[in-house]
Amino acid sequence: TLRADYVPAEHVVTPGYTLCWAARWQGQKQIMFDSVHQSSAKAMTKRVHGLLNEADAVVTYNGKRYDDGVLRKDFLLQRFNPPAPYHQIDLYQTAKQFNFISRKLNFIAKQLDLGEKVKHRGMDLWTDCMAGKDAAWKEMEKYNKQDVVLLEGAYDILRPWIKGHPNVALYTEDT
Repeated sequence: TLRADYVPAEHVVTPGYTLCWAARWQGQKQIMFDSVHQSSAKAMTKRVHGLLNEADAVVTYNGKRYDDGVLRKDFLLQRFNPPAPYHQIDLYQTAKQFNFISRKLNFIAKQLDLGEKVKHRGMDLWTDCMAGKDAAWKEMEKYNKQDVVLLEGAYDILRPWIKGHPNVALYTEDT
């Protein structure tokens, strides 16, 4: 979101857009990844839209405040209907109830002994990806996939603390 006192909308050359995403179904080994480098923007957006349509619940970190709005904007601009309703589990919201000195995913993951985010070159990584540089895209994919690993580990540990967590018995079959 732009704030008029910093960057007026008329000064923006290209509005923000989704470069890529990574996801994994809970309990599965494969981490899915797609990007505007691998696919067209529409195909990439359609794929993440399809995953959200299938999901009963989606775990994110600060997704309610950021990712959800960005994806909704992309869906609207690509003329997709809203995905089917799903329960949104935002671990950032859960982390707020603890007195950690930082609520960043990397800090929380380290505190929980889950590892850490992939170190990267900062904003240069994003600009190199936007410029289509293959090496940058390999780095971005690695970065995104590690975030999924950390997020799932944090979810497993934080789950008892999540307020309003859906009853998973409703979504699993008895064997």
